[in-house]
Amino acid sequence: MDALASLLYEVRSDGALFSRNVLAPPWSVRFADRTPLTLLTMLRGSGWILPGDGDGDGDGDGPVALAEGDVAVVVGPEPFTIADEPDPAARPLYVRHGPDHCTTADGEEVRDDVILGLRTCGNTADGPHVLLTGSYQVGGSVSERLLSALPRVLVVRHDGEPGPILDLTALEVGRDDPGQQAVLDRLLDLLLLATLREWFACPESDPPGWYRALGDPVAGKALRLMHDRPARPWTVAALAEEAGVSRATFARRFGELVGRPPMAYLAGWRLALAADLLARTDATVESIARQVGYRSAFGLSVAFQRVHGTRPSEHRAAVRQGRQYTSR
Repeated sequence: MDALASLLYEVRSDGALFSRNVLAPPWSVRFADRTPLTLLTMLRGSGWILPGDGDGDGDGDGPVALAEGDVAVVVGPEPFTIADEPDPAARPLYVRHGPDHCTTADGEEVRDDVILGLRTCGNTADGPHVLLTGSYQVGGSVSERLLSALPRVLVVRHDGEPGPILDLTALEVGRDDPGQQAVLDRLLDLLLLATLREWFACPESDPPGWYRALGDPVAGKALRLMHDRPARPWTVAALAEEAGVSRATFARRFGELVGRPPMAYLAGWRLALAADLLARTDATVESIARQVGYRSAFGLSVAFQRVHGTRPSEHRAAVRQGRQYTSR
């Protein structure tokens, strides 16, 4: 499994929140549900993503054009707006706060005439603009490694080729058959994977070092080994031998491409895995330590506290009490 697959494996939809918005100009829709990842596309017509705070002042991020068929990802829980014109002061038709909670710009409950059908809102049933959005609830240290590598807004432009995943998603959003939520979850996963893979490959994107290194026969092989077998007692010499080069050549090439020394990258990956295992399982710290490559709970605890400023047991307790966890 390569580094991208490892990170995406932890970013999975569970209860995908899809919405279809059928709109006639002028229109503006505000998204304030504070989900960490939102995927959106104009199925028909065009629009603008306004990542600012919506008060007309912006937050340093300018409007991003979204043409028909383009797919965009908005990263981070901060509210953003989609509109037919790049005017941050435009009054939204409605503000989405959650899957079943929309209000007017003044905070009043949204009127019934904005609800057009299953997972569908808007100001007309046959408007020229159709916006489709899907929101992710993601969390954990492994997911954060991927999200931190992405810009606030990324867009994959439509190349004119058929988009079977998107077409199927647009069809399924309007259905309410048995197992519908599971179908939508998997479709959102496919859309995200395809979008990120295309964006990372775009010449104008700025992918992280670990992604650029995946295609390298030396660094790429080492990355796959680290992600597949974190419990192995890897050393620079052992990884160099697996890659078929000298220790010095391996260390230099890995550092140049990934941007971090091999052992520093491995330590970060192990601690990210440990943090998520602590949050999501009841395994002992000793067991988790061995799963991610530490000889003992003490070794994991020392490394965890040095990087994150807290002991593994404290991290587990904080997550389970619902407190937000961030590394230092």
